[in-house]
Amino acid sequence: MGPALDDLTAPLRLEGVAPGARVVAAMSGGVDSSVAAALLAHAGYEVVGITLQLYDHGAAVSRKGACCAGQDIYDAKRVADQLAIDHYVLDYEARFRTAVIEDFADSYLAGETPIPCVRCNERVKFGDLLGTARELGAAALATGHYVRRLEGSAGAELHRAVDPSRDQSYFLFATTGAQLDYLRFPLGHLEKRETRAIAERLGLGVAAKPDSQDICFVPSGRYAEVVEKLRPGAAEPGDIVHVDGRLLGRHEGLLHFTVGQRRGIGISESQVDGEPLYVVRLDPVRRRLVVGPRSALGIAAIRLGNVNWLAHQSPGDEGEAVEVKLRSAAAPVPARLWLDGGSGARVELAEPQLGVAPGQACVFYRGSRVLGGGWIRRDEAKAEAAA
Repeated sequence: MGPALDDLTAPLRLEGVAPGARVVAAMSGGVDSSVAAALLAHAGYEVVGITLQLYDHGAAVSRKGACCAGQDIYDAKRVADQLAIDHYVLDYEARFRTAVIEDFADSYLAGETPIPCVRCNERVKFGDLLGTARELGAAALATGHYVRRLEGSAGAELHRAVDPSRDQSYFLFATTGAQLDYLRFPLGHLEKRETRAIAERLGLGVAAKPDSQDICFVPSGRYAEVVEKLRPGAAEPGDIVHVDGRLLGRHEGLLHFTVGQRRGIGISESQVDGEPLYVVRLDPVRRRLVVGPRSALGIAAIRLGNVNWLAHQSPGDEGEAVEVKLRSAAAPVPARLWLDGGSGARVELAEPQLGVAPGQACVFYRGSRVLGGGWIRRDEAKAEAAA
């Protein structure tokens, strides 16, 4: 038996938000956002639930766990009714298509590996929705993300969740300081099992609802099909080239591949020195798929663009020792960071890392604190042989 409900809600008194104040809760229809809204209502805040309808097509309408479409909107409404809180559904389809789906397609065409969840948080949820919450007179916008917002000596700080297996800080690196001042994350101190236990004790209908595993607007999991639909003719064939220059074969379109991929390349290992082949990089200009052995994946230095810096003091001329995450599921690794005074940065890794892909994010940490992050650029990454 877990902690009593009162024990779990006691730490949820929102710092800087007066008791009983209006708080907007972003409700996607899943168990996390539903419990976040429930905990806030139980703590005595005037909760207003808002669900964004982001898309409405094909199998996604009836597919559970897809987030922000069809069944999930209905589930969010049911939870709001059960909690006796106001609930609104806002049609953000046009904005979501432009800011997230179109960007996703263009990123793939540029030979990148996009992260649409970051774009959605940055441009839609923490952009448009945050503005709507302010218009409603809310003192804060709360979400079901597993991260922590802590008050530091110089203001609000973004930290990893207590449960490392659920931490979503990588996806929130683009959150600005001004947004962080207004945002609250009621689940950051909980483990997922505790969240589900709360939902069960409250009798919420979403208590056993599975988590979404795929990109919400790609219900089939087949990303290439979505890109081809949005950009007809995008799957142009081209050459498969070894890193040493040898022509190995042909591919049916770069959008079917990502850096670090091993399976599905279409070249037998026995044809090339008996070694497994990996996708080393994508060359969209010449439509070339560059492959090579595992050692060719090693990256020791990275250039970043569109950096968001959340710390209050910038690194000096000697750079700053940090830990970085290069993919959402990757463990943080030691590195040194330099900001360029504009929107870019340079990161030198203590050890070369494998599968560093343009279009992914590089997020900076000091302990549990998120210092910021940026987007990995293609043109200036330097590859070195991995040990």
